[in-house]
Order: sequence, then C-alpha cells, then structure tokens
Amino acid sequence: MTGFVLFNVAIMLIFILVLFIMQRKHISFTKRVFTGLGIGVIYGFILQYFTEPDSEALLTTVDWFNLVGSGYVKFLQMIVMPLVFISILSAFTKLKLTNNIGKISSLILAILIGTTAVAAAVGITATFAFDLEAVQIEQGEAENVRGVELEEKYGTTVEGKTMPQQILELIPANPFLDLTGARPTSTISVVIFAAFLGFAYLGVRRKQPEQAELFAKIVEAFYSIIMRVVTLILRLTPYGILAIMTKTVATSNLDAIVKLGKFVVASYAALLVMFLIHLILLAIGGLSPMKYLKKAFPVLVFAFTSRTSAGALPMNIKTQKQMGVSDGIANFSGSFGLSIGQNGCAGIYPAMLAIMVAPTVGIDPFTPSFIATVIVVVAISSFGVAGVGGGATFAALLVLSALNLPVALAGLLISVEPLIDMGRTALNVSGSMTSGVLTSRITGDLDKEKYNSEAEALEADII
Repeated sequence: MTGFVLFNVAIMLIFILVLFIMQRKHISFTKRVFTGLGIGVIYGFILQYFTEPDSEALLTTVDWFNLVGSGYVKFLQMIVMPLVFISILSAFTKLKLTNNIGKISSLILAILIGTTAVAAAVGITATFAFDLEAVQIEQGEAENVRGVELEEKYGTTVEGKTMPQQILELIPANPFLDLTGARPTSTISVVIFAAFLGFAYLGVRRKQPEQAELFAKIVEAFYSIIMRVVTLILRLTPYGILAIMTKTVATSNLDAIVKLGKFVVASYAALLVMFLIHLILLAIGGLSPMKYLKKAFPVLVFAFTSRTSAGALPMNIKTQKQMGVSDGIANFSGSFGLSIGQNGCAGIYPAMLAIMVAPTVGIDPFTPSFIATVIVVVAISSFGVAGVGGGATFAALLVLSALNLPVALAGLLISVEPLIDMGRTALNVSGSMTSGVLTSRITGDLDKEKYNSEAEALEADII
C-alpha cells in the first residue's frame, strides 16, 4: 500500500470518526446522513482532481473504501430476502389487513404497474424531445466489451424464450434457492412463495384457530427480530453513504459524462417529471406532497447514493409507517415494489432505450402502434426485475428482446450507467412508497394525523 493510499484511507477514517462522534452526541440521524453525503461528495471531487479515474492508486484507495460502502450494502442485501419473506407473512397474520387482502394487493399492483406504464410514456416523450438515437453515441472499447457481455447474458437469460416462458420463470420451483437470491427473478418468487403460505394460514385460521394463532405468534416473533436487525444495520447508514458517495464521485468518468450529457439530461428530466407525477397523485388523493417529501427524503437519498432498491427496503417500510401506513400495507408495497413496477429501472430506462435503438433496424419509433407496443411490453416486463444493481439492464434485455431489437446496443451507455442509475433507483423507491400511501388512503387505512405530523422519518427508531 503506497503512502498516497494510506493518506486517503486515514482521511476516510477521520471522517468516519467525525460521524461517530456526532452519533455519540445524539445528533439526529437525518443530519448525520446528510453530513456523510456532503463530505463524500467533496472528498470524491478532491480525489477526482488529484488522480485519474482509472489510476491504480485511486482504484486501490476505493478498494479500501469498499470495506465500508459495499460492506454496508451487503449487510442490507443480507437482510432483504428474510425481510421480504417475513414481511409478506406478517401482513397475512394481521386481522385488519387480511379482511381486505384481495383489494389491497390488487390496488398496490395496479398502482405499481400503472405508474410504470406512465413512466414508459414519459421516457418515450423525453427521447423524442431531446432527439436521442443510438447512432449518435460513439462506440469505444468499453462500449463494445459491454455489448458482448450483454449478448452473452441475453443468450443465457431470455434468448428464445416466449413471454409465457418468461412468466413461468417467476414461479418458484425451488423457494429455498430463491431465498438465496440466485436468480434475477428471485425476489418476486419469494413473494409468491410467502403469499402461498399466507393464504394457507388464512385457511388454517378458519378451521384450526389454535394452530393458526401459534403460527401468527411465531411469525410476529421472527418479524420483530428481523426488524431489530434492520435497525442495527440502518444505524450504519451515515458511514455507508459517506464511503459510497466518495467512491461514486471519485471514479466517475467526467469526459464520458460530458460526451453523453444529452442522454443524462434527458434521463433526469424524465425521472423528475415522473417524480412530480407521484406528488400529483398524492395531491389528488388529498395528501400533502410536502409532508411526503420531508419524510421520504432520507430514504430517497440513500437509494440515490447506494443504487439498490432492495437495500433500501428496510428504510422504505419504516418510512411508510412514519407516514401512517399500516404494517401490512407497508410490507406489501415495499416487497412488491422490489420486483414489480419499478418506475425508473423497469419503466423509463427500457422505454428510452427501445426508442433509441429502433431506428438502427429501420423501425420508425414514433408511430402510434410502436409506442403502444413499447408501453405494453414495458409494463408486462416490469414483473420480476431484480431490485439490486443491474436490474435496469435485465429489464432492458427483456424489453429489447420482446421487441426483436439488438440488445448489444444497450452497452453504449456503460460510461454513464452509474450516474443515471442513482436517479432511477430513487424513483423506484418513491414509486413503491407512493403505492403504499395511496393504497392506505383509498382503503381508509391511512393514519392522516401521523402522515401530517412533523416528526422526522426514522428518528424514533434509529439513534
């Protein structure tokens, strides 16, 4: 390890110590998160200024930073599958929720899929407004390599599979394998398996109430333990965001971002419009968008910096509860939102990519029939998209293959992929939380007094 690397690591340790002292002084969780974010951005730019993004010294430095940043994300991913599984089961064991289980799940799914279709339309509009085409993007060595990788992945995942066959991939033939997250569709498969157990519980509750009561107590006991683990992990959030943001800024290829600036601007314009649509939907439901913004902001910041919807699930569920959403609905919307109807990764991005790639094979992308086809395919393909890094790529593969478009061209955007993925992930989480809040509002289950309270999200649970 060189002196330069040691110096960088020592500086990071000092920043971590600062955050630790803030925690010991009981400074609010939100302030510590934003302190870590701010320091990470500034430190990242300093490293960017003094080193090259691909220099050995910076890569070694980042490798050490990953012990904190990537380690934190791995802890979150560690708890995701158990949390999804026990959250769905817990939702079924709550009497208030199970009386309306069909209506609630249908509403959540309808909002998730409906907003994804709207997101696809927004992405198409942005592509048209900014006049984006794949042929405008230069192909370098990295882009060509990425294209080859995508073709190989395409060959092992979706090539030659019809839409019914792809739907069959969602069904858990081996739920224990899916609990390990081994497949791109593992999350939705775990949801399906947990739902089957939940419906079985409802049947047992009618015929054997004593056994059902015992099962419900066991589920709630496990749920309490899992949520305690979640709280312990979330306390590491300021440190994780500090390291993640430092790495992201320090290793960003500014030249590539400038070259693809038009696509980056178009992407964020579409993401912003879709986020505003979320706020409009809340306003139509008679809820204050500003209250939502204040309470959702910490989890959206985490999703933005970490680029993992799955990792944000614990904060997602806790934040919904702070907004007055019941445990059951928060568990359902948070878990469903990991694999269904991700507005950013499975909505805007695949739609923009399809419109950009279509002219390369002689298709006019702005004919009404093609646009309608893209929106429908995007909505259907939004089932089973993994809520971790790479989910948007998998969604793009599904959409491009369904439209018979070349998937290798998706590799053209590799240089700006991390930058765009930050905004996409934040939008995914916002869509999930919006579906939970709106479902609670429609069913009359929302605690409006709690929604309108001034309490900061998560502060009651995380010190």
